[in-house]
Amino acid sequence: MKAFLQRKGVTLSLREYFITALSYMALGLFSSLIIGLIIKTLGQELVEKVSQNFEFLIEMGSFAMDPKIYGAAIGVAIAYGLKAPALVMFAAIFAGAFGTELGGPAGSYIAVLFAVEVGKLISNETKLDIILTPFVTIFTGFTIASLVGPYINSFMTGFGDTIEWATTQRPFIMGILVAVLMGLALTAPISSAAIAIMLQLDGLAAGAATIGCSAQMIGFAVSSYRENGFGGLVAQGVGTSMLQIGNIIRKPVILIPPTVAGIILAPFATVVFQMENNFAGAGMGTSGFVGQLMTLETMGTTVETFMLILALHIIGPAIISLILSEWLRKMNWIKYGDMKLALNEGGK
Repeated sequence: MKAFLQRKGVTLSLREYFITALSYMALGLFSSLIIGLIIKTLGQELVEKVSQNFEFLIEMGSFAMDPKIYGAAIGVAIAYGLKAPALVMFAAIFAGAFGTELGGPAGSYIAVLFAVEVGKLISNETKLDIILTPFVTIFTGFTIASLVGPYINSFMTGFGDTIEWATTQRPFIMGILVAVLMGLALTAPISSAAIAIMLQLDGLAAGAATIGCSAQMIGFAVSSYRENGFGGLVAQGVGTSMLQIGNIIRKPVILIPPTVAGIILAPFATVVFQMENNFAGAGMGTSGFVGQLMTLETMGTTVETFMLILALHIIGPAIISLILSEWLRKMNWIKYGDMKLALNEGGK
């Protein structure tokens, strides 16, 4: 059985299911729901301030945000990430779409995982492969979504609502916890974006999550500038702080500056300035500046909101992380090269 599973590419690995699959799920969501929301928001702004001729952007974005559309994107993205054969990958589109219909993004994730792994088992095993493989994949996705989808959706929605409620009741403590946990999820090989969307994080909780994620990205970008130069600054500050995961495993102390920055700034967002966000931007940090665009979408495109974003998402994390990292360098806790990225040989 072990040899058979290995031959079919079914690993039964928690790493594959909770890291690889979630990461590719995030790519699927970004390519549909999140980019759709950005396009729709852009269209609304242009229609309001420029011309009605830009209404097509609203229609385009709204279509991309349809649950069946982004569910299908989740399906094909996870299937691709799990190296599914062609017929399984294409049939996984149905599993993702139906899973989202019944269980939201989390239901889609579960339905696709089962559909893909079961589909792999039957793939290329009979002369009726072109019929049996997509049938088994679709049937499995449909069955799993029907059985567990509604319960998963209820649990994830309820859990997300609980986090939001707790954040409004105890904005100081909960803001810090949400910022730290979501920030660490972003830097770890786990998709904070997928987690935020599955939990449907909103309001103050989403605002705190954005602070924590931004602190990790900007913090590492600035703290490691001497090792990685401008290329590293952009790769981490606008790309992802996940690039540092290998260095973190070797030297966990480098996590201190960006994490402390999130801890310090989260209460300012939740208690003082009441910064909010939506589920699409909560787990993105400064990646493509999606977290900032969604903050503007949620709080309104005003000078005040823009200044808060600049202060709490970018300047604040940069200053705090730089001060702490330089102090840790003087203490010899962090040494030159500890945050070196392989993509920047020579520090150029």
